[in-house]
Amino acid sequence: MLQRYWFGDVDEQGCRVAGTDPAALAERAATLRTGMESYVPIDWEAARACGVVRTREEYIDLLRAVCTTLARKKIVVSYQARDVELLQMVRMLDELDNVINLLQERAAEWYQVTNPSFSRKYRSLPAKKMLSLIRRGAQGGLGDVAGEIERLTGTRSRLMREVSARADEVLPNTSALIGGLVAARLLSRAGGLSALAQMPGSTIQVLGSERALFSHLRAGTPPPKHGIIFQHRRVHNAPREVRGRVARVLAAKLAIAARLDYYRGEVAPEFLNDAQARIDAAGVAA
Repeated sequence: MLQRYWFGDVDEQGCRVAGTDPAALAERAATLRTGMESYVPIDWEAARACGVVRTREEYIDLLRAVCTTLARKKIVVSYQARDVELLQMVRMLDELDNVINLLQERAAEWYQVTNPSFSRKYRSLPAKKMLSLIRRGAQGGLGDVAGEIERLTGTRSRLMREVSARADEVLPNTSALIGGLVAARLLSRAGGLSALAQMPGSTIQVLGSERALFSHLRAGTPPPKHGIIFQHRRVHNAPREVRGRVARVLAAKLAIAARLDYYRGEVAPEFLNDAQARIDAAGVAA
C-alpha cells in the first residue's frame, strides 16, 4: 500500500524521495490528504531508509524547517485577508478611547487642585468643553497635556470615519444593517470575519456582554438581552418592552449578513430590504 509522507512516497517497492529542500517539502506537505483509515504513523527511520537523513537529529531539524516554512506561508496568507487591517484599526480605536478617557480624568483632577471651584463644574461638562476650559485656564505642563488630548481626540474622530468606511467595504451587508462602526466592533470582538460568519444569532446578540453573561451563569442574575448591538439606534431607541425582541431579530439577520459578507463579499439588496422590514416590525410594541 502506498503511503505518502512529507519526505516522499513509500510502498512495497521502496521509497521515492521528494528531496531535501524545506520550501519544496513544505509545498508537498500542504497538499497531502490522508484518511485516518489508511494512515500509518511514521517512524523517523523510514526517512533514514529512504536516504533523506542519516540521524534522528537531522530528521528533526529538517522537519522543523518544513513546519516553519509552512507556518510562515500561512501567516502571509492570513495577513492578506480583507478583515485583517480592519481588525487592527478597531483595536487602535479602542486603545485611543481608553487613553483619551484616562488622560481627561487625570487632567481634570490636576486642574481641580489648582482651581478648586472647578470640582463641581467639570462633572456636567461635555469632554470637549471641559478640555477647552482647562486649556484656557491652565499653565505650563497641564496646558500642554490638554492640547495633546485635543489632538488625540481629533485623531480618534478621523480614525472613526476611516473604520466606518473600511467596514462598508469588508462588511457591506452587516454595515448596511447596523452601521460601519458597530459592524467593525462586532468583527473585532468576534476575532475576524470567518469567526463572525460561523456564529449563530444568539451569540451575536450578546457579543460584548460577557461579564453580564458570566454573572448570569454564576450568580443567577438576569441574562443579558444585548451586547455591542445595543449601540445601534434600532436597539437603544426601541421601547423597553420590545427591546429584547428587536435585539433578537437584529442579531438573527446579522448572522445571515455576516455569512453573505464572508462568502459573497457584496451587497444583497433583497436580503437587506427583507431584514429591514422584519427589524422594523419587531420594534412595534404589541
